[in-house]
Amino acid sequence: MNQVAHEKHSNIQRALDYLRDNRPLRAEEVCRDFLNRNPGCTDHIRLLSLALMKQNRATKAEEQLRFALSLDPDFPQLYEDLGSALAMQSKFEEAISEFEKAIRLQPSLPLAHKKLGQALAAIGKGSEADDAFQEYVANDPERSAIVKGVEFRQGGKNDEAIKAFRKVLKENPQNVNAMRHLAVSYWHGEKRLEDAEALLRRATQITPQFSGAWQTLGALLMEMNKYLDAITAYTKATELEEKNADAWAGLGNAHARAMNPEEAARAFERSIAIDGDAPGILSAYGWELKTLGNQAEALKAYRRAIKVRPRYGPAYWNMANLKIFKFENKEIETMLEQVKREDLSENEDIHFRFSLGKAMEDKKDYDQAWHFYHTGNQQQRMTVEYEMVEFENRLNAIKNVFNATLLTDRSDIGYEAPDPIFIVGLPRSGSTLVEQILASHSQVEGTAELPVLGKIAESIGRYRKGGNRYPEAVTKLRNKDLRAYGKQYIEESQRYRTTEKPFFTDKLPNNFPLMGFAHLILPNAKVINARRHPFDTCLGAYKQLFGQGQNFTYDMLELAHYYRQYDALMKHWHEVLPGKILDVHYEETVTDLENQVKQILEHCGLPFEESCVHFHETERAVKTASSEQVRQPIYTGALGKWRRYDKHLSLWKEYLSYIVDDLPAASRNAGL
Repeated sequence: MNQVAHEKHSNIQRALDYLRDNRPLRAEEVCRDFLNRNPGCTDHIRLLSLALMKQNRATKAEEQLRFALSLDPDFPQLYEDLGSALAMQSKFEEAISEFEKAIRLQPSLPLAHKKLGQALAAIGKGSEADDAFQEYVANDPERSAIVKGVEFRQGGKNDEAIKAFRKVLKENPQNVNAMRHLAVSYWHGEKRLEDAEALLRRATQITPQFSGAWQTLGALLMEMNKYLDAITAYTKATELEEKNADAWAGLGNAHARAMNPEEAARAFERSIAIDGDAPGILSAYGWELKTLGNQAEALKAYRRAIKVRPRYGPAYWNMANLKIFKFENKEIETMLEQVKREDLSENEDIHFRFSLGKAMEDKKDYDQAWHFYHTGNQQQRMTVEYEMVEFENRLNAIKNVFNATLLTDRSDIGYEAPDPIFIVGLPRSGSTLVEQILASHSQVEGTAELPVLGKIAESIGRYRKGGNRYPEAVTKLRNKDLRAYGKQYIEESQRYRTTEKPFFTDKLPNNFPLMGFAHLILPNAKVINARRHPFDTCLGAYKQLFGQGQNFTYDMLELAHYYRQYDALMKHWHEVLPGKILDVHYEETVTDLENQVKQILEHCGLPFEESCVHFHETERAVKTASSEQVRQPIYTGALGKWRRYDKHLSLWKEYLSYIVDDLPAASRNAGL
């Protein structure tokens, strides 16, 4: 090989390496440097055009490719690439002509038939597009087998699909496309999530530039609640395909679930800039704006989603969920018309009903409001799973394990860190208000509803002999195990923190069954139980359409039963952990704020700071339905709201009256 040929080969390899690493600017530099000395090298011109297309500079790529074709008019790949550059500019008619030229020169070009089919489909030539796609598939037996497997899966024959993909991988273990489709079949069919994850990670190792595998991996990791890993996967997908709206939306969702609202909003903005007609993404973007306190822009996003799709109920519900927002009359009329439609999806109808409940409540038409809330709950209950006997048995098991003897004998052996302040209770009981008060203190960082404690508890006993799981497995833990779990909690919680403040809140109301375990692993942690009149608590939950979880809230009896179990367990914790938990009643906080703030801070070992009384001035992201309310000065308008619906609440009165009798006077008499 002479020197020029050697230099050409070396430059081509460098440019290809940069393209594979998604560094098109560096690939462009390499190509231009070589072309300055060898301007007639069509191979380098072609690579330069690919680097330009990677940067979305399709017009410049087109210029380079037309020049290359003037030098070498029989180079089929140049026609294919020119077709791609034209398609990027939506010049589909011209692109089709170039793809056809490429195929005439080399019928076996692996992707030209597929690109031709996509261009034909873009201009509405469906049957011709199908022919092109079939030719694309027929040219590769492995590709044909994968397409057949996808057809099996789409037809509900998941076992046959798995066999088809496995057969491809048996013959070619490096086929990353088969890996991806097998992973999807494991995920959606057999629920073998770990196997699906392993396949997708293997695919991305073999072909790091396989954007589709990264995107599928991100979606799978989201389902597995591995939000930080999902962020990594989606980030890689967006780096590989900067114009992929779905990848940016996935990244936004991952950041949202990982409680990074600023990053989530930025990712959704990128997605919307590419495709502004996706109502779900517009609605998700609005939610993050609301979290950040930007209600005006959130409303714009929600209303834009409705403009795109008038029957999109979730956007209406997200507006209702702003709490201090009121619908315009025209919007109410539109919703009333929508619920009359027979072609609404169940999900859309449910969202409209909860939204109308809020709208009618604001109009003080409480009977109509109850009608829509109640029918919305009845429909939503049919879509979720909840077994109240199973829940009761679980709490009874927790009480049996975490008895006074266990908690006394092992009270000071956990990890000594005093950092966490657990805020527990039930949804809609004022926990966000307590969190905002504490987060306004100079020594306390407000985080969010951290999934860490429950994750650790559920992991106990998973790999131990004998089959015992949490809570029974706790009795078998050694002292050093408890310390290790406490340290693990602190380390994992650190991933959700952004400051060096010595204390932080963990406001996950549903952590209340875990307070015995929390005491064993973190004996110096503080606990606050946010309480509210049970009728207001249950009503607040019944009026809320939760994004996920809280499946007990969609039936009046199940709600009352859940509240009774919660009340009984909290009484147990007070008995076996005297002084550990401070009950903070919402009604007392609202009517006697300064004294309640002092009590909260004293319980947490914190000096009094005036900023905690002026909590509404604290700027921070709040990710709950109460986000707008805690940005306002204290108000009494939410006290005793249950009285407006009094005639509908006989079941709760029957089941919960004994709890009401034990409430402090401020709670019992609220709203009178």
